[in-house]
Amino acid sequence: MDEQLHSPARRLIELRMAHAELDGRIDALVTALGTGAGLEGGGAEVAVPPVDELTLRRLKKQRLALRDEIARLERASDPDEPA
Repeated sequence: MDEQLHSPARRLIELRMAHAELDGRIDALVTALGTGAGLEGGGAEVAVPPVDELTLRRLKKQRLALRDEIARLERASDPDEPA
């Protein structure tokens, strides 16, 4: 039972779930930045706060790291092709 909790297949599922969660957070932030950068009552565009841009970059970097880890586990779990 304990080996199932720490199996590569379970880790792969957890990483995919975390990746999907980050996708959702990134999409929500991009949407919020898109609507927040629209026109205000005076007709002037509102600048996107640098904190949100920094947050977006950090989330994308985390998502890329997760994707790399997923790819590494997938490669490790696939059997080598015979020569």
